[in-house]
Amino acid sequence: MSSPDLDLDPKKTALVIIDLQKGIVAMQAAPHSTAEVTEKSNRLAKALRSKGATVVYVRVDMSDVLRLPVDAPSVFPNMPPSASELAPEAGFQAGDVLITKRHWGAFAGTELEQILKERGIDTVVITGISTNAGVESTVRQGTGLGFAFVIVEDACSARDAEAHRFAFEKTFPRLARVRSADEVLAALT
Repeated sequence: MSSPDLDLDPKKTALVIIDLQKGIVAMQAAPHSTAEVTEKSNRLAKALRSKGATVVYVRVDMSDVLRLPVDAPSVFPNMPPSASELAPEAGFQAGDVLITKRHWGAFAGTELEQILKERGIDTVVITGISTNAGVESTVRQGTGLGFAFVIVEDACSARDAEAHRFAFEKTFPRLARVRSADEVLAALT
């Protein structure tokens, strides 16, 4: 983890929460449980929302996932439509933005870039599941579009603790600032 200095201007900051939906939070995650990720993401959403920041919830449509020819497809077993609904404990509120994606990254094929740019957002705080899929893909796409990122380590998790560790130790420090939920909250006061 890097140093705790972080200064966030809520008017130019968005919190983007990846895939805290019923079908995802029901799965096992490591090193942080889905309940921990959901609780911290909700706490961050409340704090950022109260300061006037944009809060964005992203979900994947599990019945309409883009299927590409790959060697190891990530296939969702026949999930009911409710699996794509946001988990109530994630804390979505009226006034928050809801983005529905069809693949891993939240920018590809969605209106996320346009919404953030129209609101003058230059910094994205990101949380969610899965670290090395939806979170990492969104960060990679977003940095290519010119957004700065703060990735909240203890508000992300993966299906595999080693994949999470690798992303946070080797990849994310080169793309973004890595902080804890408490460090992000402290940067808002």
